[in-house]
Amino acid sequence: MAQRRPRKRSVEREWPRRARQVSARARQRAEGELRASRGGAGGGRRPSMWGREHFSRTSVAESVSFSGIVQMDEDTHYNKVEDVVGSHVEDAVTFWAQSISRNKDIMKIGSSLSEICPHANSVFGNLDPKKIYGGLFSEDKCWYRCKVLKVINDEKCLVRYIDYGNTEILNRSDIVEIPLDLQFSSVAKKYRLWGLQIPSGQEVTQFDQGRTFLGSLIFEKEIKMRIKATYQDGTVIAQAEYGSVDIGEEVAKKGFAEKCRLTSSTSISEEKKSDPGQLVLRNLKNPIPLWGHRSNQSTFSRPKGRLSGRLPLELKNENDSGNHVTFPKENLAVGDFNLGSNVSLAKIKQDQKLIEENEKLKTEKEVLLERYKALELKVEQTALELQISYCYDFLLLCLPFQEKATTVDLTKHLESTLKTRVGTRMKNLAAKVEMLKEIRRVNINIRFGNDLSDAIQVLDEDRFTIPASLNELEIIWAEYSLAQEKIRSCQDVNEGSILVAERNEVQQKLYMAVEIFILEVDELPLNKRLKTLQDLSASLEAVYGQAKEGTDSEEILKKFYDWKCDKREEITSVRSETEVSLQRLVSWFQSTLKAFDLSVEESLTSEDTIGNIDELLENTESSVCKELEISLIEQGDADKEIIFNTYSQVLQRIHSEERLIATVQSKYKDSVEFKKQVIECLNESPNVDHLLSIKKTLKSLKARLRWKLVEKNNLEESDDHDGSEIEIIKQEITQLRNSVFQEIYHEQEEYEKLTSLVKKWFPELPLLHPEIGLLKYMNSGGLLTMSLERDLLDTEPMKELSSKRPLVCSEVDGQIILLKGYSVDVDTEARVIQRAAAYHRAWKEAKEQSGLLPLIFLFLCKSDPMAYLMVPYYPRANLRAIQSSMPLTSEEALKVMKGVAQGLHTLHKADIIHGALHQNNVFALNRQQGIVGDFDFTKSVSQRASVSMMVGDLSLLSPELKMGKPASPSSDLYAYGCLLLWLSVQNQEFETNEDGIPKVDQFHLDDNVKSLLCSLIYCRSSVTAEQVLNAECFLLPKGKSAPNTEKDTEYTQKKEEELKVENLDKNK
Repeated sequence: MAQRRPRKRSVEREWPRRARQVSARARQRAEGELRASRGGAGGGRRPSMWGREHFSRTSVAESVSFSGIVQMDEDTHYNKVEDVVGSHVEDAVTFWAQSISRNKDIMKIGSSLSEICPHANSVFGNLDPKKIYGGLFSEDKCWYRCKVLKVINDEKCLVRYIDYGNTEILNRSDIVEIPLDLQFSSVAKKYRLWGLQIPSGQEVTQFDQGRTFLGSLIFEKEIKMRIKATYQDGTVIAQAEYGSVDIGEEVAKKGFAEKCRLTSSTSISEEKKSDPGQLVLRNLKNPIPLWGHRSNQSTFSRPKGRLSGRLPLELKNENDSGNHVTFPKENLAVGDFNLGSNVSLAKIKQDQKLIEENEKLKTEKEVLLERYKALELKVEQTALELQISYCYDFLLLCLPFQEKATTVDLTKHLESTLKTRVGTRMKNLAAKVEMLKEIRRVNINIRFGNDLSDAIQVLDEDRFTIPASLNELEIIWAEYSLAQEKIRSCQDVNEGSILVAERNEVQQKLYMAVEIFILEVDELPLNKRLKTLQDLSASLEAVYGQAKEGTDSEEILKKFYDWKCDKREEITSVRSETEVSLQRLVSWFQSTLKAFDLSVEESLTSEDTIGNIDELLENTESSVCKELEISLIEQGDADKEIIFNTYSQVLQRIHSEERLIATVQSKYKDSVEFKKQVIECLNESPNVDHLLSIKKTLKSLKARLRWKLVEKNNLEESDDHDGSEIEIIKQEITQLRNSVFQEIYHEQEEYEKLTSLVKKWFPELPLLHPEIGLLKYMNSGGLLTMSLERDLLDTEPMKELSSKRPLVCSEVDGQIILLKGYSVDVDTEARVIQRAAAYHRAWKEAKEQSGLLPLIFLFLCKSDPMAYLMVPYYPRANLRAIQSSMPLTSEEALKVMKGVAQGLHTLHKADIIHGALHQNNVFALNRQQGIVGDFDFTKSVSQRASVSMMVGDLSLLSPELKMGKPASPSSDLYAYGCLLLWLSVQNQEFETNEDGIPKVDQFHLDDNVKSLLCSLIYCRSSVTAEQVLNAECFLLPKGKSAPNTEKDTEYTQKKEEELKVENLDKNK
């Protein structure tokens, strides 16, 4: 009945002004309450928070049957086992996987698409959602089969990659038609864990943790699927197993899913009413591990999802189901997925900041919404209880002044309210109880730290302890190492023999201790325990994320147990109170039946049967609301801190035990190797006969080679020499020379084996066998050879390059090499070997990637006080020669100087200062790869740095060197910066200040190059070679790769006359 506005009586005009105002305010308030209560009585009032959610869920569930699920044929498909590999995760119970049996299909599809799609026509007009197209995946720019889920606008479409399961927004230009022979069923299927569903009301964070946890169990792992049923949309209901692990049970244990109730069809109704737009957004931005380009991808790789724009929430997504939550910020973390090399770091940070702020606002909105709903419920209950008193007060106020019709309306409304009051109150209570049932069914282990308690129990029960034999083994091993060190430092053969005998005694003891240790460790389940710890760590990290360092174990664990006991007591007490109050209400209903049963003859008073029902209802409602509040309220900061500190401590204990196991395994590995070596060589030194045999063969080959050289010279000097005979001798000389070098390489291999034995087990070898020269070889870092002599090489003097030292050119194994001669005495010889060895060791760390000119051999001349260093020869490849003939372009110069920065970084990392970096010993191989040449090993770094070098009109000496300060990495970088400036400005003139430092601002350069030059020339003290290597100007553009170092040898194929054209190393 519509509320009629009451008319005023004429007597109202006679009231005093203040009385009229009071009356008007009271009447207005009462009429508003009447209209609100009348709307509620008529069914228009919104249901309470619990009632609304319960009734809507129930009505939908009741209207949905199991017609959406088709049970498979029991004889052919039910419980059929499929081997699949997980490819994409949607939520904690839903994922996509590829059948292993269709591995070849994936390879064939990829091969076909790579050939067809680049030349196919882009789609136009209306797109068919049932048709399969080719889509260009944004991350790796490879083609994959896809279906169009939604046309967003004229330019963009949402697609699903049907062979992998994930989705992406593509431009129409990236979608093409594919032929009919590729229009077949998808390789990937959508699976749902049997008997599980996402809990209702699950928080956003827990939902995302559940998805991450399931991904850690199935992604790119071979799992078995036992098929139970299939949805009409193709979703397969199956039981998933990985080895002996039931994946569904693991997910349920962690509280990310709950058991389905088939009788109420809740899971199906939840899926039917899900908002597909949210699901699309969640799937689209799902974090997916990265994988490479098609050429080297793994068998079961798939296109990964990438955020390429904002999606409208009204987008539809086919075949998606499950509970839906707002997309969390964690999905955009840089460690989770790749944004592509064309997206700037600033843009990534800006997007992440916006999403973090959005998530914060959403969280605040959810909290306010929950508070609003709770307050709304209280207001409705309070309003219902106060309606009667309001109505009576209003009647008392208005009766003297209002018409009779109004009084009748109020009376009828009061009667209606009284009639429905009990029903409304019971409905509200029933809705709350139903919600409480749902909450009690949800696993809340994480909220109260049950998973952490289980982890602590696992750590305490089977805790790994150090084997008893390890302590004794460590003591004997230390004694053995000391004995080895004494032998290594010994210089006397007789004393060395005594030390070796003592070492052998300790070795026997160590052998016995090793055997005991190995037997004890063999009995320990190390691998099993380590696997348990790794799984435990992975599962906890999937839920809680990154832990913090530095925690006090005893205090934290005690605090956690106290907190857990308090929480358990609190929830137990509240639940007990709820159960008691509900049981009393049930008992009241049971006892009340007698009062209304006409067949009961005994006389019962209403006081006996009915009792104080109002008080009973009040207590029950209070108990239920209290448990709901405790169960639904977010954990406070203090609770979260206790849980997170405990998690950090548990993870710390896990990692500590893992390190202990790793230590035992490492010692076990060393023990096994020691035992094997001792069994082979117990009480005897390794055999050096093989090395001596190689040296004997080398001696014979060198003698034959010298004889052939003499024979050739004699024939050439004779007046009637035969040209064919000389040619035959030359061929024999070439074969003998190659044989000599092959034996030298074999000699080096044997030296390397003996060097390894000396470092690990037999340090006495250099002392007992001085004739093999093993100590010299080791001191040179494997660079020195005593079997190579200059007269064995077919050398040609390089007079134009020999201004400072003798230089000759030759050919070894098809490679043109340069021999650098150094005049040495006894002291200088040792220093040359030491400096060359340090340079060679630095090169060996990265070899071709070191950015350094390699050293091939170092050998000493037996007849003259000369040391020769053999290096590759790159004619016409240094910067001076290149810039004088065909200067490098700016792009080529940056590529070359990046390699030079790598070379300086390699040297500086090995504590080597070059001190002589200039345009003559920096090489640009193929005009692409820059390498740093070696320096004069007879000179110290201060001597090298004291030589003034110029590039154009610019001095390469840094200001601190001019002031007499020692050379440093900073002075190398100054020379490097001057060379980079010289290459960047070509032939332009330099302006310098009073210190000789060039002015960079005078030149028009790229901003990144200018920034680097300013750092190198003006602020070197805070710059390192590694920072220069990673400078912005050296970053390769997308799609371009580094130069191929295998092409460097093309410079060695120049004609011999081209090697002498120009004096390239005049100042070297």
